[in-house]
Amino acid sequence: RQLLVDDAGKQWRVRSPKHVEASMRLETELLVLRAFVPGVRAELPFALPYVAGTVRQGQLCTFVYSHLPGSTRDIDELSGGGAELAADIGRTMAAIHALPQALVNNADLPSYTANEFRQRKLNELDQAATTGKIPATLLRRWEHALEDVALWRFSPTVVHGDLHEDNLLVSGGRISAVNGWTDLRIGDPADDFAWLIAANNSDFTDTVHNAYIEARPDAVDPHLIRRAALSAEFALAQWLVRGIAAENRSMVEEAEEMLATLEADILDQEAADAAEAEVEAAAAESRVSLSAVPAAAPNLSTGATAAVPGPAAPSGSEGRGKVSVAPIPETEPEADEVQTQVSSNDPASFETGSATVDAEPATSAIPLIAASPGTGVDADPDRGHGSTTAEDAKDAKDAKTP
Repeated sequence: RQLLVDDAGKQWRVRSPKHVEASMRLETELLVLRAFVPGVRAELPFALPYVAGTVRQGQLCTFVYSHLPGSTRDIDELSGGGAELAADIGRTMAAIHALPQALVNNADLPSYTANEFRQRKLNELDQAATTGKIPATLLRRWEHALEDVALWRFSPTVVHGDLHEDNLLVSGGRISAVNGWTDLRIGDPADDFAWLIAANNSDFTDTVHNAYIEARPDAVDPHLIRRAALSAEFALAQWLVRGIAAENRSMVEEAEEMLATLEADILDQEAADAAEAEVEAAAAESRVSLSAVPAAAPNLSTGATAAVPGPAAPSGSEGRGKVSVAPIPETEPEADEVQTQVSSNDPASFETGSATVDAEPATSAIPLIAASPGTGVDADPDRGHGSTTAEDAKDAKDAKTP
């Protein structure tokens, strides 16, 4: 790119492609910019370039553009430029997505329905997988996302297709112009949000997204940011495929390095999420189990409370759950038919007849244990044997006799 100044002091921007592919992309942009008639340009809150002339040199073509006001900022400068600049970025993106689709169709540019777009991504994923250089973790992650049909229910819009910080010009704290119209199409609006993920600044992304929603209240898409993140990740696979096709070793090595870094970051995040989920599940289980346990009731024979270990609590939690002995039902069998014992070796195990109930931590409420007449149950492990027999009661009575 070069900046020239004519005799009248007017500035012009010159772009000279270095290879045929770049030249073809600039020729596509020429068609796009011609489609922006004065009436469409007047409705946009930013300026667009126009092509003043071209010079062909063999298979390559040099383009001369009008100079646009403003200058580029890197992603950190944009994210740190304040809420108003972030909101203006959101409004700029909303204005692009609100462009009439006839503008794209009349220029014979690509157009995809939501299902066609998803299928196109699946085909690209298959192509990337054949390289054998995509980590299995990423392949599974992308495949699962692409198979989630609900994620891809969006309304196609006009999409810039190559939106990032290098194509946004800033002047006076707002977006003054937008460049780089080589990939204009009808497709997934999330593609234009993918570059925001690289900012790694959730406040910045949220501010841009909220301003976008305010400018397009009738086009709320609950999965837009998630698809944008997927698009940002998948761009690495696309870069790898392009490098292999071009037999560019440095591109391939760069792509492989970035894919390895992405895989490590995802594995770390999944491990952290799993650990957090386990802690939250354990805490929820503890709250549910404890809320299902009634308050302690007097023991049938001694008035004591039967204490059993409560459900497992998260690390660092102290405290033990309690369960009361249930009243004897009216249809209780004879005392010599049912024996209730608490083993001194396993204070949390109660035997009723031939059935054993373990007071292990569980997701369900702790069951109440029925005791036979005249039997006191004390399951506190610090008290040794918890069974009180008739002979023990007689010995205690004799001990009190002078």
